[in-house]
Amino acid sequence: MQNKHTIRDRCILLTLLFIFSIGTYSLFGNIKSVNFYELAGYQHRVKGTVTDSNGIPIPRVNVEIKGTSYGTFTDKEGYFYVDAAPTDVLILSYIGFKPLEVLVGNSEELSLILEEDVTNLEAVTVNAGYYTVKERERTGSIAKVTAEEIELQPVVSPLETLQGRMAGIEIIQGNAIPGNAPTVRIRGQNSLRTDGNYPLYIIDGVPIISTPIEGGSNMYIGGIDPLSSMNLSNIESIEVLKDADATSIYGSRGANGVVLITTKKANYNKKTEIETRWYSGLGKVSRKIDLLNTEQYIALRKAGLENDGREPNEITDYDLLLWDQNRYTDWQEVLFGGTSYINDFNISISGGNSTTSFRLGGSYHKEGIVFPGDNNYHKATVNLNLNHISKNEKLGINLSVNYGLDKSDVPATIINSFVSMALSLPPNAPELYNQDGSLHWEKWNLSGRNNPLAPILNRTSTDRGNNLVANIGVSYAIIPGIKVKLNGGYTNLSRRYKGLFSKNEYRPELRESREHSSIENHRERSSWVVEPQFLYDFTFGKGTIDGLVGLTFQENTSRNLRVDGNGFVSEALIGDLSAAAATNVINNKEIDYRYNAIFARLAYNYNEKYIVNLTGRRDGSSRFGTNKRFANFWAVGGAWIFSEEPFIENNLPFLSFGKFRGSYGTTGNDQIGDYGYLDAYEATDGPNGLYPTQLTNPDYSWEVNKKLEAAIELGFIQDRITMGVSWYRNRSSNQLVGFPLPSITGFLTVQANMPATVQNTGWEFVLSSLNLSSKNFRWKTFVNLTIPKSKLLDFPDIEESSYANTYRIGYPLNIRLLYQYDGLDSETGLHTVADINKDNTIDDINDHSVIKDMGRKYYGGITNNISFGNLDVNFLVEFVKQEATSLYFDPPGYASNQVIGVFQKWKNNSPDIQKVSGNYDAFSAHNLAMNSDYSISDASFIRLKTLSVKYNIANHLKKGLLSDCSIFIQAQNLFTFSNYANSLNIESPGNAVIPSLRTITLGCQVTF
Repeated sequence: MQNKHTIRDRCILLTLLFIFSIGTYSLFGNIKSVNFYELAGYQHRVKGTVTDSNGIPIPRVNVEIKGTSYGTFTDKEGYFYVDAAPTDVLILSYIGFKPLEVLVGNSEELSLILEEDVTNLEAVTVNAGYYTVKERERTGSIAKVTAEEIELQPVVSPLETLQGRMAGIEIIQGNAIPGNAPTVRIRGQNSLRTDGNYPLYIIDGVPIISTPIEGGSNMYIGGIDPLSSMNLSNIESIEVLKDADATSIYGSRGANGVVLITTKKANYNKKTEIETRWYSGLGKVSRKIDLLNTEQYIALRKAGLENDGREPNEITDYDLLLWDQNRYTDWQEVLFGGTSYINDFNISISGGNSTTSFRLGGSYHKEGIVFPGDNNYHKATVNLNLNHISKNEKLGINLSVNYGLDKSDVPATIINSFVSMALSLPPNAPELYNQDGSLHWEKWNLSGRNNPLAPILNRTSTDRGNNLVANIGVSYAIIPGIKVKLNGGYTNLSRRYKGLFSKNEYRPELRESREHSSIENHRERSSWVVEPQFLYDFTFGKGTIDGLVGLTFQENTSRNLRVDGNGFVSEALIGDLSAAAATNVINNKEIDYRYNAIFARLAYNYNEKYIVNLTGRRDGSSRFGTNKRFANFWAVGGAWIFSEEPFIENNLPFLSFGKFRGSYGTTGNDQIGDYGYLDAYEATDGPNGLYPTQLTNPDYSWEVNKKLEAAIELGFIQDRITMGVSWYRNRSSNQLVGFPLPSITGFLTVQANMPATVQNTGWEFVLSSLNLSSKNFRWKTFVNLTIPKSKLLDFPDIEESSYANTYRIGYPLNIRLLYQYDGLDSETGLHTVADINKDNTIDDINDHSVIKDMGRKYYGGITNNISFGNLDVNFLVEFVKQEATSLYFDPPGYASNQVIGVFQKWKNNSPDIQKVSGNYDAFSAHNLAMNSDYSISDASFIRLKTLSVKYNIANHLKKGLLSDCSIFIQAQNLFTFSNYANSLNIESPGNAVIPSLRTITLGCQVTF
């Protein structure tokens, strides 16, 4: 028994010793990570200042304790505070300066100077989505803007902040309605279908459905931007991935480029800070058209009657007989000349210790509408970012939550007709109000027209949105160089529109035949994504290998419900569907989309000179039939930093950096409707009946985009001047379009792949320079220029397709097919166009002989950043070369206003204007001319896009009271120079839509 106890006691003792050994190893094995001096209490607070060689403080310098992830940033005055031990080494890094390492020692205050290296690429990293990469070692094409360029702009969508700042990126704002989705094109249009050209949006690793969500009001021409509810002040950076090397790791989702949005987070060991920002200002329509005044208008109208040889009558010539001949109204000023008052407030609190950091913020934005009535756009946001790392730095957890809600009560009217009315109404049209403040109807009734304000004032419209984007990431370092990671994300975007329509919007004599009505539309999108990843990073001699392997599981659900109500018994009950005489469910759908993928990346870097990057992805999409759901996409990118070669260093001392890079690969596209491969049926009006609405085709598959790029990047005179030149070629084939069917089938088309190929090529140029740098003055310039070209390379049997009158092989996609203008007829004095096939009939199919490219020939921007002591001045000039059609106006002589140029040509007997007439022949000839090359003119423009002036007054306050206190003025679209006189919106010429607003805001920024 004693021996048994002895054995048991020994076992217990050995077990305790083993546990003690493990515990001891765990404790002392982590001393390097935890820092022995921290455990012993030997850390002390170190205060430091960081300046350049001229003594100018440098803000936002990254100060990190070597061997850890603990650190902070310098404030606006170059100050920082950090808790460190005497043996700790601080690493300082900042764009444009060489990294600096300094031993803390026993010093409590450090004065540090960074040596300039204007665009030191070693210190710059860019977000490539699933990984980050040093700028100097980047093999793909990635453009980037930072918080400083984004946060002060008084716009709603973060996409608008990119205008003119990036090569290869077109951002076109269709109209100035807050929240309206802009058109985004990254290196051109790849798909024949409009809905096949949206880029992929990713916020903190979570993919967002980029298709604009339907807006309840027709004023949202392009739909509502899914990013409009984001807080611009919470964005750290926006990166845009363009070529195959950068996008193919996203597979089909990256076919049209990827927009990565990274939100702000606090650093570890950062003292708690409160940052507030406020601005307020106003906006006006930035562009109007010079129209005729009453005297000029009446003269043209009377000339038309004289040429037609007839006397005026009250039916067609009410403007001459029933309306005041001396009255003048600028209808542009009345109908969209209002002032948009803008207010924005943002607050955030951030801080952290050695293992946990946090940032919590919120904002409120209010922006008025330039149309009559008290209509506004409101946006409120809240955001949270939490980061935690274990003391041994193996376990990392990060959480980001962004929530926004907005409300738009823009008028529920059709913007095209409303804006067109402002341009076409005769300048002597009647007054809008009676003396008692009620709407005036009498003189409008006599002309058979509606009072323009009636639709706005008798319609109530609200569109409310809620947008949640949440992400959590967990990573664990198994051993040095190997890490596992799990990303999970959830999004929910919902909008609820309610439009109330009173029959009082109609003329009094029409109201008896009308009804009060309403529309309710509920739209919702939700998605979740889970991405487990395995990451590795090893060094072998002079080479390093890093990469990752991962999986994607994603599901999207879209819901849409619309209910119309009609016949409300009174105006007070409009919107209460229980009080409607009839209700009608227009749409009630729920659609699911599932997407799975496996992806991998392998990068090899030899001696920091020769770099190869391989990426691949296998995608599966529920939008294709069972046999076509999976496809493979891949890319290879490479770079050679030739400036590191001895023969370059020895013979070209002025060349501080030089790199060749190139890539080739494929991405896919599944941006089509769901369930298109199935037969579809709908119920008939009668009982138990079905009728087919869609034919099955389980064999169509992915569009494929093959991307090729070559580029050179250079730096001169210690990188005081840097430049980059890129050439790209994208070929998108296997186009998903409607295949034409014989009419006997009962269907016009069926979804299918067509062997059509679209090619986009182009040159991109970027240049940055440090022009001047002294103790009190610094001036930097950044230039980007893009020269794009697109072409439909091939489309077999295009004549038999629905695109026969839209595209031409060998020409760009954004062409217009027009008649050939043949001048004025010598006998009638009216416009004529060429009858190409000589059949004495003018028609679209046979006589469209002129092909005009309506795309941008080139575009770009020039940014200047100037610092003078505490004063910062920044401005961006945007430029675009393009042609466009003139905005449509009725022919001169009709009861419709005209551009001033028409009157001037008439007075000067110009051969460029047809005979002034109000008859049908003149109308028909005018329409033919407006659809010919007669209507094409140069629509190029140069615009002062942004101008900001900022002054830091913290130096004038008591030291330590505030870390930052600045006042600023920010202006948008101040001046636009263009010879194109016949359009409101210079970005989208030829369309009767509101242009971007000219805004001026004043604000302040304070950090405690």
